[in-house]
Amino acid sequence: MSLQRTLPPDPYQFLPERPGFEVSSEDVEHGAPLDMAHVYTGAGGADQSPQLSWRGFPEETRSFAVTCFDPDAPTLSGWWHWFVVNIPVDVTSLQRGAGRSDSALMPRGAVQLRNDYGSFGFGGCGPPQGDPAHRYFFVVHALDTDHLDVDPAAPVAPASMQVTVHTLARGMILGTFQH
Repeated sequence: MSLQRTLPPDPYQFLPERPGFEVSSEDVEHGAPLDMAHVYTGAGGADQSPQLSWRGFPEETRSFAVTCFDPDAPTLSGWWHWFVVNIPVDVTSLQRGAGRSDSALMPRGAVQLRNDYGSFGFGGCGPPQGDPAHRYFFVVHALDTDHLDVDPAAPVAPASMQVTVHTLARGMILGTFQH
């Protein structure tokens, strides 16, 4: 019997419905393949987080979280490439490379959590060779709180739950990558 792998659905469709807002990028064209700059070093890339900008979020927003998730990873739980919380409400963009582990380009107060590679900051895209193209959801979450109390070294699941509970609105841009 031949099993053909099908991609899982958009994971955000299962979360509580929230209004959307605009997310744009100088580096990511929605639905298009990502540049090698945003691919994991172990897969021949430069491991740089893309530039992101956002606008049109609710007035009552108090802070932002930015995440990058691959639901197509061959695991039962997908793959977290990036998870940042406590981005101040007056920050509406992140520069290319802001996701470096040293956080030099991150706004003051922002906290980068451990990704599924086991490092802090952005871990580039790196699907297994031969897999169909994976989807990378770069999502900006507008939150109703100015601070989430999270342990950066803990698994991302508890922080993800806090972000979900505190999300007023979310905007996203989707990149893809295949070896």
